[in-house]
Amino acid sequence: MVHDVKTDTLKEKDIILVKPGEKVAADGIILEGESYLNESMLTGESKPVQKVKGDKVIAGAINGNGSIKVTVSHASKDSYLSQVIKLVDDAQKSKSKTQLLADTAAKWLTIIAIVAGIGTFLYWYLTGQSLAFAMERMVTVIVICCPHALGLAVPLVVAKSTALSAKNGLLIKNRTAFENARKITTIVFDKTGTLTVGKFEVSKIVSLQKELNENEIIRLASALEQKSEHPIATGILQKVKDLSISIPATENFNAITGKGVEAAVEGKKILVVSPGYLKENNLAIPEGFTANDTETVVFVIVNNQLAGYIALSDEIRPESAEAIKTLKENHIKSILLTGDNNKVAKSVSDTLGMDSFIAEVLPHQKLEKIKELQSKGEFVAMTGDGVNDAPALAIADVGIAVGSGSDIAAETAGIVLVNSNPKDIVSLILFGKATYRKMIQNLIWATGYNVIALPLAAGVLYKQGILLSPAAGAVLMTVSTVVVAINASFLKVKK
Repeated sequence: MVHDVKTDTLKEKDIILVKPGEKVAADGIILEGESYLNESMLTGESKPVQKVKGDKVIAGAINGNGSIKVTVSHASKDSYLSQVIKLVDDAQKSKSKTQLLADTAAKWLTIIAIVAGIGTFLYWYLTGQSLAFAMERMVTVIVICCPHALGLAVPLVVAKSTALSAKNGLLIKNRTAFENARKITTIVFDKTGTLTVGKFEVSKIVSLQKELNENEIIRLASALEQKSEHPIATGILQKVKDLSISIPATENFNAITGKGVEAAVEGKKILVVSPGYLKENNLAIPEGFTANDTETVVFVIVNNQLAGYIALSDEIRPESAEAIKTLKENHIKSILLTGDNNKVAKSVSDTLGMDSFIAEVLPHQKLEKIKELQSKGEFVAMTGDGVNDAPALAIADVGIAVGSGSDIAAETAGIVLVNSNPKDIVSLILFGKATYRKMIQNLIWATGYNVIALPLAAGVLYKQGILLSPAAGAVLMTVSTVVVAINASFLKVKK
């Protein structure tokens, strides 16, 4: 008898049924059945992993097309996912908030204005000037020193930069993180879903027979794969769907254990097999055949003749290479940090020309790697999209989440890339530097103008016949505010 219960009521030794397409509700061991589980959100491994009786499963993993029964290992509060969430929480609490420079400067300018005003009044009054004259000097000093421009110097740039960022696909959740983007010396990238698309899909279709084109190769392959639960089958069927190709019927379907599948399609004997099958049956691998370390290849055999092959991989985003190149030009190191295997990580890192890579790491290890880089004096930005990236996003100096990723990654990061484009990371850094420059320019103007205007308002050139009236002081104060506003309006995002 199967009945629904709340996840938080599950306890050790309970048996749960995980249907096709469902998320695993708790950590446990498979009691019955087998399937392919997508654990990329948790481990970073882009290729779904086969799980059979006796294998461990992690809460949060997405089940493929098989149905499995799982014996719960422990309550949900002790699950691996819960431990990841706790790591995120601890990392967020360990970070302190920085106060904006303008707030401190405005506070001190207010104190200076009051002290200078009172000092001016006492000086002129005690040196024999009339009460009216002394009061006029004091009022002029306080008006001149009114921190309007200084108070607006940063907020105007903040408002402008936030609006421009949103317009250009950068959602700023934490101002400090954005303003710190200019300090970044190392960017750590997650692979799956960040530098790559995040889906195991067809990257290449090659026909080896003139009478069969690429569409025909994948059409025949899809006829067999529609009966399979393997992730390769899922990728092929998705490609057929994208190409709007109708899938033909099969007869005499048979799975060749560990090697592929075979069946009759439209009177032809079709096999979709691994490279291992070709070697075992002394079939020559075709000339010009190439597959990189990130690709999984299946061969299509029609009536005992090799007809073509299909390569599947988690494709690198087309924008990734340009993003890494621009980072290098700006003397910022790029490091690949992934839960995927060493071979795939090296291939992606080498293809993109990254500085280094760290592979086969779990969420808590990602966090430790970020800390390790920080201990070497690096100002680290972390970019990721999954639950497995959340602890690292939280502890990094700047956490950048890819918008197409998980909710917990977006919640943890200070900045979200709405368009999931790695090039936006470069735009973020350059824009962060431009924003900081505007802030400093405004602060220099707002404080610098006071350095000149305050002595004039106090009457230091009174004997030379130069004296500012309260009205003139008010005009100068207004002009300084306008200058600050105009300067902020010139802020632009470099794409």
